[in-house]
Amino acid sequence: MTSILITGGTGLIGKRLSFLLTQKGYNVLILSRNNANNSNIYKWNIDDGYIEEKAIYKADYIIHLAGAGIADKRWTKRRKHELLASRINSTNLLYKKIKELNPKLKGFIAASGIGFYGATTTSKIYQENDSSGTDFLSNICVQWEKASLQFKDKNIRTVIFRTGVVLTKKGGAFEKITKPIKMGLGAALGSGNQYIPWIHIDDLCEMYIEAIKNNELNGVYNAVAPTHVTNKTLSKKTAKELNKPFFMPNIPSFVFKIIFGKMAVILLEGSRVSSEKIINTGFKFKYPTLKKALKQLIN
Repeated sequence: MTSILITGGTGLIGKRLSFLLTQKGYNVLILSRNNANNSNIYKWNIDDGYIEEKAIYKADYIIHLAGAGIADKRWTKRRKHELLASRINSTNLLYKKIKELNPKLKGFIAASGIGFYGATTTSKIYQENDSSGTDFLSNICVQWEKASLQFKDKNIRTVIFRTGVVLTKKGGAFEKITKPIKMGLGAALGSGNQYIPWIHIDDLCEMYIEAIKNNELNGVYNAVAPTHVTNKTLSKKTAKELNKPFFMPNIPSFVFKIIFGKMAVILLEGSRVSSEKIINTGFKFKYPTLKKALKQLIN
């Protein structure tokens, strides 16, 4: 039985991915700060440079999702350091342990973000070979991917998914979007013209699974749905699916800047991102349109 070691396996995406992998007959191992007396959960401590060695020995593939939540707290100087360190240090630790204990790992599959291209609203549709942006989010993604690409130096097939806004039934960004709409207070944020590159959680998980199964997948792929929507369109269509009104005026940008500080940029800016590269591998989206995704998420 093929064993998949997941970091961040107790998070929103990790839980769903673990469930789907188990359903498909994979042996799922999880790295966690607490092993919770579960035989498939192994302990690690990034600050101490510790990973329970059995987890590394057993792994045929590693799916690396761990990292502090970008939108969980205001971006203070300390928080910025946490966001970067949680990604870079964890990846470096995995690389160090694989070199020591399991150099025959079959594949390393890692998360990154569409923040790689920068938090900006332009007419450009970003593809994987485009240059990175120059802001804080870009810097995180560039260093994160650089750390992940170390595995290629050991001839380990490496796949990186630059992930958009993940839509889920509970938790995450979509729950935050729907909450005011359910109260009849739905409104576009800022101009409302910023794009929201999105993906249904099941399509994202299936991409990770495809990266295990398909040895042809290698390098960086955008993990976003093939249809492009603006913030206003997403909010308006969500309200329609919920049978809620959508007549409130746009919420001005300065409100978010007061509440969230510099972190507001992730709400107020966004450009289109192409999924053409992953589609060209033969990957099929279960939820290629927002309408189809919303119907599943809400109903």
